[in-house]
Amino acid sequence: MKLIATIQRLIIIIIDWFYRPFRKFIPEQTFKYAFCGGSNTSFDIVLYFVFYNFIVRKREIDFGLITLKPHISAFFLTFPITFITGFLLSKYITFTESELRGRIQLFRYGLTVIGSIILNYIFLKLFVEYFNIYPTPSKILTTGIVVIFSYFSQKYFSFKIDTKP
Repeated sequence: MKLIATIQRLIIIIIDWFYRPFRKFIPEQTFKYAFCGGSNTSFDIVLYFVFYNFIVRKREIDFGLITLKPHISAFFLTFPITFITGFLLSKYITFTESELRGRIQLFRYGLTVIGSIILNYIFLKLFVEYFNIYPTPSKILTTGIVVIFSYFSQKYFSFKIDTKP
């Protein structure tokens, strides 16, 4: 737990430093969400690029009953990593005021992520296979769409703050 608290303090110090010029324009929680979400999204895109090009090596993966295209395989391989980092950043940095129990937050976060997975899958298939856009730019476009869904579902569902007195 000390490690998590130390990392939490370090991240908050960094965010607070970047937040100073924006204090008059953006609420602190919104800035933290954008900073953490942007960091995790950037991490996801870099991971996706590495997995697609160097792990999957742009090849289909055949599981017998189903064969995954390389862009879908790369997505499914990067997902567990960024799921964990995203939840931890949301819980310990962005939505610290939420009084929901951690397991409830995790369950709700998981539900919203299922929605994000479905959206990722649909848009990656659409952009790559139907619009013939390269996989990495397709992932970037897809991420933009999913971020909007994710923000509202996390703020008002996963890490809901009870406003009742």
